[in-house]
Order: sequence, then structure tokens, then C-alpha cells
Amino acid sequence: MTNMTLAIPEDLKKIMNKHKEVKWSEVARQAMWEHAKKLELMDKLVSKSKLTEKEALEIGRKIKKEVARRHRLII
Repeated sequence: MTNMTLAIPEDLKKIMNKHKEVKWSEVARQAMWEHAKKLELMDKLVSKSKLTEKEALEIGRKIKKEVARRHRLII
């Protein structure tokens, strides 16, 4: 297994120090696995897509605009 060194904010370190019973390396490993699995799924979903990057960005903009409108963040 490969080792990895992480930089974490001081406030997070203080919380971690209060909970020495937690295996923080395992928490980090599980979080990375979950994120990696989501990326793999996304790769599979888009691998057969015919959308161009420009089209996908435009759809994303329209969705964000509609969500903002529905939540009355914009008029």
C-alpha cells in the first residue's frame, strides 16, 4: 500500500485530537474510495455521450439559472 501525506487545517486537527479513538487514516481512505467510485460511475455515464463540452456547460448554466430562479435568488 502507498503512503500519502495530507495537509489539514489547524481547526480540523484540534477536532481530530479530541477523538483519538477514531482511525483517521481509515476515514480518509473510505472517503477517497467513495469519491473515486463516484468518478468512475461518472466516467462510465459520459463515455458514450455525444454532447460537446460547450453543450454540457450551456445545459449546466441553464439548470443553475432555473434553480436560482426557483429559490428566488434571482428575478
